[in-house]
Amino acid sequence: MASHEHQTGRCDERRIKENIRYKRYEKVFKVDCCGDCRLIFIGTFVFLYEKSQPKPVEYTEFTPKMADVLKTTVITGKIEPRNEVSVKPQISGIITEICKEAGDYVQAGEVIAKVKVIPDMGQLSSAQARVRLAEINLKQAQVDYGREEQLFKKQLVSADEFDKVKQAMKQAREEVTAAEDALQVVRDGVSKSNASASSTLIRSTISGIILDIPVKVGNSVILANTFNDGTTIASVANMNDLIFRGNIDETEVGSLVTGMPMKITIGALQNLNFEANLEYISPKAVENNGANQFEVKAAIRSTKGGKIRSGYSANAEIVLAKATHVLTVPESAIEFSGDSTFVYIIKGSDKKTYERKQVTTGLSDGVNIEIKKGLGLKDKVRGPQVIAENKDDDE
Repeated sequence: MASHEHQTGRCDERRIKENIRYKRYEKVFKVDCCGDCRLIFIGTFVFLYEKSQPKPVEYTEFTPKMADVLKTTVITGKIEPRNEVSVKPQISGIITEICKEAGDYVQAGEVIAKVKVIPDMGQLSSAQARVRLAEINLKQAQVDYGREEQLFKKQLVSADEFDKVKQAMKQAREEVTAAEDALQVVRDGVSKSNASASSTLIRSTISGIILDIPVKVGNSVILANTFNDGTTIASVANMNDLIFRGNIDETEVGSLVTGMPMKITIGALQNLNFEANLEYISPKAVENNGANQFEVKAAIRSTKGGKIRSGYSANAEIVLAKATHVLTVPESAIEFSGDSTFVYIIKGSDKKTYERKQVTTGLSDGVNIEIKKGLGLKDKVRGPQVIAENKDDDE
């Protein structure tokens, strides 16, 4: 019994010690947690305070400089030959042979294609009737001539009367020849007397490059008449005489003068520029997408080895106005207020201040602007505000 009570006492003593140790650890842990919370709170407060402080405003700075100011505009358009000729047939028929291809060079008079005539039945009948009538008249003239010749030999008719009959026979013979030629032309497109100028041979009317042959062998072609323009056999142009054709807005056309130089840039030929001179300004505007535009043409000075092709899209840059060796600043440094213009002159170096000053401006190229009055080369002007990147926000 005494032993049991002694063991129970030792267990109670052990529990009491463990409770004391636990409470001691718990107190230390609470102290540590409170310290950490205080540190976190202080750090957060400092961070938020720094974030709330306004950042200093910074501006770009510019120094006026002497430069040329060019006001230019770009005109879009196309490259095309000055004179492009459509070669058309002189008769109606069917294409039997094409002697050239697009891209070939031809001389004036050179054969491009051949046509087989399909005779018009009305014209054929008329031509045949003309031949028959001419032959009848010739036979009658020959009979009259034979009779008059016998009478003249017997001195029964005068020389004048005999000459008239002789002349009538010659005219009748010529009429037969002409009627037969006309019949051959209607039926075959060519006659014996004009074989070298046959209308069945389609010839180029100018020397140049064949741009297009829109017909094929077997196609029917028709002669131009009152009701249609006729079939185009080929398009020929002199590719050494090219022009730029484009349109300019009505707000800029007033600055153009014929003879002004232009720089032609072709999108398909990135490394090549061509010089040109303005030679035509249309006196009448044409509405294009709601805007009034005027057609312009410029003669290209050099084709640089024939690399330009008809139909190339091109841009023409032309100088509308120019100011040489003038005082300039970036246009972003100018403050526009109504009809007046101002700049902010920088004062001081460490602690900078800005003085608003009125200036007189001139020509602008969209980037730099001419300053006529109000600034000097030693001045420094304020530009746009510098937008600093916020790294904290990015993170």
